Amino acid sequence: MGEGDSRLDAAGFQAASNVSRETLDRLETYAGLLEKWQKAINLVGKSTLPDLWRRHMLDSYQLLVLAGRGAGCWLDLGSGAGFPALVVAICGNYDVHAIESDHRKCLFMGNVSRETLADLTVHRGRIEEIPPFRADVISARALAPLEKLLELAAPFAHADTEFLFLKGQDVDEELTKASKCWIMKVEKHRSVTSEDGTILKITNLRRRSPSTEAVS
Repeated sequence: MGEGDSRLDAAGFQAASNVSRETLDRLETYAGLLEKWQKAINLVGKSTLPDLWRRHMLDSYQLLVLAGRGAGCWLDLGSGAGFPALVVAICGNYDVHAIESDHRKCLFMGNVSRETLADLTVHRGRIEEIPPFRADVISARALAPLEKLLELAAPFAHADTEFLFLKGQDVDEELTKASKCWIMKVEKHRSVTSEDGTILKITNLRRRSPSTEAVS
């Protein structure tokens, strides 16, 4: 995948991602439902709709490419309209779980999941209120500063969990603040959809504290 500076359509997304025709059909169903529901519910920023395939589909798909596992439990925090949760569920082989507090957005994700046969479980509620379960990959997109994200994610993590977080131009400042509370291995990957975007891949997360035992 190369960096996308211009708008993509479905064919452009397929060329960038190399997904199968069947997978693309399911993503097109997702896109169609989003455009339909968007008329009644503010699912994504209105200005991003004309560039849906780059701003949301490809932006989400790049996380799947960076994940070191081919399967397992994938947890997406604050999923909103299903990015990246639904894209991962449609394109990958993960058992995907999405946590979202907005009831209408949960209904939307459930509808898309049924229509596309995506392996997605939606949990409605605040992240802090959901009973923790073990996740192999934890993702979040435009949700909270890194220090807060790690606090929210830690109860769901085990020693080998991978964290994939999409971040903007303040990524280095966020890393500096988070490192005061956490010990972690960090990989920074440039986003293929935004010049200012960075994907943080975090592993070996441990609380800096008096105890430095790995989260479990």
